[in-house]
Parts: sequence; structure tokens; C-alpha cells
Amino acid sequence: MRKILLFAAIGTIFSCSVQKDKAVSEANVETYGNSITVTELKDHLYTFASDEFQGRDTGEPGQKKAAEYLKKEYKKMDVPSPLGGDDYYQIIPSSYFNDRYNDSENVVAFIEGSEFPEEIVVISAHYDHIGVNDEGNIYNGADDDGSGTVAMLEIAEAFQEAAKDGYRPRRSILFLHVTGEEKGLLGSKYYTENPIFPLENTVTDLNTDMIGRIDPAHEGKDDYIYLIGSDKLSTDLHNLSEEMNNKYVNLDLDYTYNDDNDPNRFYYRSDHYNFAKHNIPVIFYFNGTHADYHKATDTPDKIEYELMTKRTKLIFYTAWEVANRDERLVVDKAN
Repeated sequence: MRKILLFAAIGTIFSCSVQKDKAVSEANVETYGNSITVTELKDHLYTFASDEFQGRDTGEPGQKKAAEYLKKEYKKMDVPSPLGGDDYYQIIPSSYFNDRYNDSENVVAFIEGSEFPEEIVVISAHYDHIGVNDEGNIYNGADDDGSGTVAMLEIAEAFQEAAKDGYRPRRSILFLHVTGEEKGLLGSKYYTENPIFPLENTVTDLNTDMIGRIDPAHEGKDDYIYLIGSDKLSTDLHNLSEEMNNKYVNLDLDYTYNDDNDPNRFYYRSDHYNFAKHNIPVIFYFNGTHADYHKATDTPDKIEYELMTKRTKLIFYTAWEVANRDERLVVDKAN
């Protein structure tokens, strides 16, 4: 009953602010993709990765400020919370962290689907970082993972602009900003253990963790993104991802770190993995590590904003297709 009431409440919110649903197949998706801009990504990131947020350490005041920033942005966009009302936080108690860290929170926002609202497309990124060191140096985490966090805001805005024009996604979209990634993927672990929507109804997790820089392997050939996990559980998802890239963006999709024998084991090192463990298809979008990785020098002035915009558009187009195709993604390689 609670879930029925929740969807009804969210539907009421949408009826006040969104036109009557149109056939989403009639939408010009590039109109909404082009709402993702260098200027807005840069404006967000220069704020989000500023000293004001004190490195966004889990449970600390800077992380709380970052959570409030995300909440305010979703409210500004009129994107509601799946929890109802003004509550955009999935609270994680200190006890879950074995009292090593203060209470923290995942930040959640939601666009209800028009035809398959019970099927959930998760778009995720971690918004925490590693705080301030003993010498007082602030680890701003512009790339890790300020880049993924603000990319999500732009993707949400693109979906919401489409919804306001009557082109609401056929499946629901959950925007999941997780805390505690730097402590061991704890925010996403908490979500998958305490899901807002049943995991069996979760279609995919598109996870964005570091998309603003160029790694040494791609200097001089920078029009790329690493994709990890796209083919691990669903051939459908992998093929769809390739198709969207070829149709709209034309990045070099690098699968180096998707190799099962990759010694870096990146597939297991970001929040998508807590979904993949439950046989939910995933893609991890990643630019690779660089000289400023986990250093106080990971600052917003070093971000490649044009490239980051292109990468963000790829994630949006992929999410759009997953949310709007006739059939749910098929899991044909379950663990």
C-alpha cells in the first residue's frame, strides 16, 4: 500500500508541473541532450568542488553541505524525491558504519515513468570524497567524483525538460547520489540492502565515477571514455550502449579495464558493483586515473569541460534509450 501511495503522490506532483504525456518516440532527443552544456557543468563543479565543501568527507560538515546543494538543485528543477515531500535523503546511521563515521545520507531524486513506472533505471555517482588532511589541505575531488555528480544534475535536467514538454520517460529514473564510496562503496551497499524500490524491478545502474580528465594512456587522443561492465550481465545493454555512441556522440569506447584479468580490478571498485552483485546490468563510465588522483590537486580548473560534456551526453542518450525502449533489458549472463 505504501508504494501505491508513493507513486500516487509523485504522480500528483507531476500533474501540476508537466504537460499531458505524449508519445516519447516523437521527441527530438538531441534537443534535450543539447541542454547539457559546458557552462552549466562548469558552474556546478566550481561550486561543488570548492573549499566550501571541505573535501566532502563522509559524515562531516562538508558532505552535509554537498548533500544540501544537491537537494536544492533538484528542487530548483522541480524533480521530486521518491521519499515524498521535502525528504531527499536516505539516511545511513552511524551504526551501519560500525560507528567509525557519523550519520550520512544518500541523496535521491525521481522521475516517474509514464508506462512502466515500476521499472527503475538507476543513474548513480558518489558525491563524497576524502576531506581534509592533517596539514589542512582540502581534497576537493573535482574529478573524483565531482565530475560524475554534476553530470547527473545535467542529465536530470535534460530528462525533466523533456518531461515538462510532455515526453516523460516510459520507465522511471532514480537519480542516486551515494555517500561513503571512498570508505568502501558503503552508500551503494546500503541502498542495495535497503532499496527504495525492489531490486528485482531495477533495470540497470549507469554509474559515473570520474569523467572530467584525460589519463596518460590517451594524451593526444583524448576523445574517449572507458566503459566497464557493459557486457558482463546483458548483451542488450552492451549493444544499446554502442548504438547510442555511434548515433549521437562518437567517442572512442575503451574496454581495456573491462577485461576480466585487469589487474586494477576497477569493475569491483565503484558503486555499480553493488548492483552487479544482484545481477542488475551496469555500465561504469570512467576516464582512468591521473597524476592528481586522490590528491589535493584534483581541482576544477583541470577539468576538460568540452570532453566531459560529450561524455555526459553519452550517458544521457544511453539512459534515454534504456528508459524508453519497448522491452526491458534482458539479463543473459547472470552470475
